[in-house]
Amino acid sequence: GGELLDRILARGGRYPEVDAKRILVQILSATAFFHLQGVVHRDLKPENFLFTSRNEDAILKVIDFGLSDFIRYDQRLNDVVGSAYYVAPEVLHRSYSTEADMWSIGVISYILLCGSRPFYGRTESAIFRCVLRANPNFEDMPWPSISPTAKDFVKRLLNKDHRKRMTAAQALAHPWLRDENPGLLLDFSVYKLVKSYIRVSPFRRSALKALSKAIPDDELVFLKAQFMLLDPKDGGLSLNSFTTALTRYATDAMMESRLPDILNTMQPLAQKKLDFEEFCAAAVSVYQLEALEEWEQIATSAFEHFEQEGNRTISVQELAGEMSLGPNAYPLLKDWIRSSDGKLSFLGYAKFLHGVTVRSSSSRPR
Repeated sequence: GGELLDRILARGGRYPEVDAKRILVQILSATAFFHLQGVVHRDLKPENFLFTSRNEDAILKVIDFGLSDFIRYDQRLNDVVGSAYYVAPEVLHRSYSTEADMWSIGVISYILLCGSRPFYGRTESAIFRCVLRANPNFEDMPWPSISPTAKDFVKRLLNKDHRKRMTAAQALAHPWLRDENPGLLLDFSVYKLVKSYIRVSPFRRSALKALSKAIPDDELVFLKAQFMLLDPKDGGLSLNSFTTALTRYATDAMMESRLPDILNTMQPLAQKKLDFEEFCAAAVSVYQLEALEEWEQIATSAFEHFEQEGNRTISVQELAGEMSLGPNAYPLLKDWIRSSDGKLSFLGYAKFLHGVTVRSSSSRPR
């Protein structure tokens, strides 16, 4: 049935939203499946999607896994591969994972909706510079006539911070695609988040629980779907729920990528059950929420909950310990604690949720 690229060109370069959605649901469903197997494609572009027939509603297949790689759940890849126009910023920084494919899908979405590329240049290095520094144009025609939810969808894939980018399973739950009734797939990022959650301190846990009470309804749709895919028993999830769900999707590829190794790190769940409320606290991504336009309201509302049932007096030293920072960070952290009562301020709460990456903190000489 020919390449997706040929169809785009035959249509004069762009698709109406309704048709673009149908294509993107297929692209995302395939991607969500191979990401769950621990496979990163690394070269997603319109030329690598083929239709099974010439029909308008033909099924789309992903091809050319020649550059793909298996990836462990805690691993980053570092070789620069892929096609210049579709390459993610973190690939150029030589540290990336499955999120790089999501950037490529963002570029494809942008092209489908408006008919031009979000990043371009005369040479490969000019394109790379553009990918790293420029922001896509959402002002010129036809963008003013494209729905705000479609724009939001593309923007949440073309976020230069890979931690704030939607996963394939999340993108399928985005409001723009919801009326397509895409079948939702298990999202491995949930496993990584839950693994971290069951190991954090009680103080961090109460900060996340407060945040989970402020999650917007649109984001809850995704978490509800993931909770149900994990097949809760008696209203809660045990270690067995996570093991069984992963086994249901397991293929040789998943074994090869050693993704099931994560279950060993989730052992504390053997004694504990997560109900839906706590699952939300465990599986919510702070970075993803920060990418939303209403992040300020979410954080403010979360802080109100935290003030009621989690905030307590904390010393600079203890806060540094909570964030794995050394004494060099004390002056910075001092500003996060209210002098009036020694508890976290709103700024402190937001920063504590976000965490400090070693690179941006002064705890370690570079």
